Amino acid sequence: MSGAEAVRAANAMGERWVGQADLRRGTVLMPAGVWPLLGLLAPAGSTAVQGELAQALGVPVAAAAERAGELLGLLRSIPAVRSALGVWSDDRLRLRPEWLASVPADLAGRLTGDRERDRALLDAWAVERTDGAIEEMPIQLTPDSRLVLAAALTVRTEWIKPFRDYGAFGEPRADGWDRAVHYLTRATPLLDRAALLETPVGPVTELQVLGYRDITVHLLLGEPEAAPGGVLAAGIGALAQRHRRTPADRLPFGDAGPGLSIEAVRRFVPEDVLFAAVPKFTVGADHDLRARRALFGLETLATPSETEDRLPGLHDGAWPLFVDSARQAATASFGARGFRAASVTAMGIAGAGAGGSRRPPYLRRFVQVDFGRPFGFLAVHRLSGLVLAAGWVTDPDPGEDPWAALPGDSEED
Repeated sequence: MSGAEAVRAANAMGERWVGQADLRRGTVLMPAGVWPLLGLLAPAGSTAVQGELAQALGVPVAAAAERAGELLGLLRSIPAVRSALGVWSDDRLRLRPEWLASVPADLAGRLTGDRERDRALLDAWAVERTDGAIEEMPIQLTPDSRLVLAAALTVRTEWIKPFRDYGAFGEPRADGWDRAVHYLTRATPLLDRAALLETPVGPVTELQVLGYRDITVHLLLGEPEAAPGGVLAAGIGALAQRHRRTPADRLPFGDAGPGLSIEAVRRFVPEDVLFAAVPKFTVGADHDLRARRALFGLETLATPSETEDRLPGLHDGAWPLFVDSARQAATASFGARGFRAASVTAMGIAGAGAGGSRRPPYLRRFVQVDFGRPFGFLAVHRLSGLVLAAGWVTDPDPGEDPWAALPGDSEED
């Protein structure tokens, strides 16, 4: 299997994950931070564990560690991405050299058994590796903790064409936000940045916002009744060209899609215009991967047993091992100048126990995209198509009424 196929396998896991995630409130998840950890554990698993992880990963167990290494290598090669892998083991756990050699860790440390000291060590690593975006390791240590395997992933890009931010406010709408929100706006003559996707959940409007260092953020708006997970899954499917994408310069005039309108306007310059209004937002989430064991291949691996070792290829020791904690903490922000996302995914392994007066001469196409209700986003590496972050926005930054602070305004006036 090639590196490109590993990217497709990781995206496929992300597509399944967004389909199962609770998106009723804003969230963000980063499948590229989960997939490599599972791939590194797969060859060390028991027969049952290997079968479940192979299905979840979408790759044969024999190739899982190599594919995980390729994906980690890709992440390290992306200029806008900072990634790291850490392994910490208990002195009582004798890791097999062949397994440890397959793990391209940036840090191989020791757990002292002093939980406060170990917690401080792990939290400091999470803070340092995410530039402070994630303040603590998302798992808990117990007296039975034998191994911690963690991946940190940070994405940071600046827009090639920044948005305008006047601190503007948007009025609440019957089918959208329940309060005024903070909108960012920009105009461009590149109409193909907006498109309509034909998907199983109905039409989905896509707006691509290009950043420096090979990152594009795809904003996705479905019909009001469309399932949020279906909208996000459709966006990932479009990356694999499974859904028809019609750019805005080829769509008919009128209401062309969700939040998407096209009309003919007269202009003084011979250029079309794409005008976008996007709410500024920050979202965060803490995901318990063991709550979706089938999705991540953890049915057996996360079940303790006093007699059966779930990871016999990992160590030479007396304790049957299992995954007692698997979580991801993530955050993402979309602003006028750029986008940032970060996550730490960790698995704990334990032992069992203006205008003029003349008429404008040019009749041009004016496309408007308005994200006036909850919507999805994908942060994508342009060259490989790898989904680095996916999320749903339900609570964007609040807007401020520009008239509220005018001098002389008061209840007594």
